[in-house]
Amino acid sequence: MVRRYYDLPSLTALAVFEASARHLSFKLAAAELNVTPGAVSRQIKAIEDEIGVPLFVRLGTGVMLTSAGEDLYAVLATGFSRASEVVRSIKKGDRSKNVTIACSDGIASMWLIPRMPGFWNRYPEIAVDHLISDNSRDYRRAEVELRIRYGFGSWPDESTELLFDDTIYPVCGPDFAQEHRDATAESLPELPLLHVNWVDPDWTGWDEVFRRAGIPHGTPRGRRFGKFSVTLQAAQADQGIAVGWHRLVLPLIKDGKLVRITDLELPAPGGYYLTWNDNRTLSPAAELLRKWLRELAAEEREN
Repeated sequence: MVRRYYDLPSLTALAVFEASARHLSFKLAAAELNVTPGAVSRQIKAIEDEIGVPLFVRLGTGVMLTSAGEDLYAVLATGFSRASEVVRSIKKGDRSKNVTIACSDGIASMWLIPRMPGFWNRYPEIAVDHLISDNSRDYRRAEVELRIRYGFGSWPDESTELLFDDTIYPVCGPDFAQEHRDATAESLPELPLLHVNWVDPDWTGWDEVFRRAGIPHGTPRGRRFGKFSVTLQAAQADQGIAVGWHRLVLPLIKDGKLVRITDLELPAPGGYYLTWNDNRTLSPAAELLRKWLRELAAEEREN
């Protein structure tokens, strides 16, 4: 038997593992690869048997990566992304005037997109594509060169630069605030709360807000939404109180669509970062967009 040159599991099995790790779901990986979930499970088991350690923890609602699985996924995602980048450049020729930036729905709709005309007016020849997703695993896609992320400034294989920090406070619609004008920070757990089911665990929810503020509470109740922007729409419709991120909700407050309720205000535990891949040279278009974002962030910090 001829030994494989790199002493790796089969590329097919590694591709199956990468898709499963990216989705954290054998079923979704199977749909992407057009195979059965059983075939995915067999490929994963084959890799685990070959390397001698489990890569996933099987749960009733899906799977989670083990520490070994996280390490393998980080390397494969970077390698596959780089290979895809090279193939794309070969197929499409010069992409020096194209750049893709990734960020969450909330950052895109409430901060980045309203400011983008400033970049387009300065660099009309640059085509900016936006990958908008609340699942940060999508940010590893090959076409993504820059990312704006909220968190604590440390992600595998990424260079990071702090853009600015933020503060958080409760917000709701004007009529709701009038109806509950006697509300205090301590009474918030008893009021209708609006929750965001973030995929990214770095974002702060009501439970963490109450713990940081020292407010006694049980399990926070209320309605749940999959996107921050939709949560704010519900708040504007007087359906309850949302956690407001100052840099994102300020335009809605200025327009009178949202108001602050109670005097509760906390520094956000993380910050907004601009990041890029350590193992990739940025295109000229990405360099221009990074420079512009740095200038924009400096202006934001002064205000």
